[in-house]
Amino acid sequence: MTGKVPSFSPGSTVSSALPGYVALCLALQVHRLASVDVTLDPDTANRYLVLSEDRKRVRRGDRCQDLPDKPERFDPCACVLGAEGFTGGRRYWEVGVGDKTRWTLGVCRESVSREEWVTHTPEDGYWAVRLRDGGYVALTSLWTPLPVSVRPGRVGIFLDYGAGEVSFYNVTDGSHLFTFTDTFSGTLRPYFYPGLNAGGTNAAPLIICPVPAPAGGNLGP
Repeated sequence: MTGKVPSFSPGSTVSSALPGYVALCLALQVHRLASVDVTLDPDTANRYLVLSEDRKRVRRGDRCQDLPDKPERFDPCACVLGAEGFTGGRRYWEVGVGDKTRWTLGVCRESVSREEWVTHTPEDGYWAVRLRDGGYVALTSLWTPLPVSVRPGRVGIFLDYGAGEVSFYNVTDGSHLFTFTDTFSGTLRPYFYPGLNAGGTNAAPLIICPVPAPAGGNLGP
């Protein structure tokens, strides 16, 4: 997927010329039926992270804040979890990444260690996709490079707990980025890492965006 509008030959139909595109569009629409209102959990936020008052934005600050010591707070890794925990069903949310040069997004087990550097592998309880130094990768045991033609300004994350899948989408052009397949147990939570400021070039926040809601309600229990 490149985001370019394809051309049609005489007599062709949308379904014959765009089967992959149509399937992706339909997949996103179905996933959006499972949208959930994700907010950030300040008790898990590393002391360098600054959260907005509505808990929808997170950015890396310039200094370590004086915050209460809590066992759920990440230290030393500058990341934060969503407040919502999922133990079943289907859930979907979208995160605006804009022109940021570094970020990591996904889900993790609620039980992950908060006192170690994060390795972001499924073996350690993370299912995540990352941007760094212009390269997009799925953080599998051996990282999987992702061929991205159109830079995503917004990333969609779809968790199907029962099927053991976490899928990532480039909402900007409707393309599928990657799907992890695993067996889940316990509570999973959204995961956010806004990355280092990199001299101000990556100072913008990650933003949890409102999801356009198609008719049909929420597919999750």
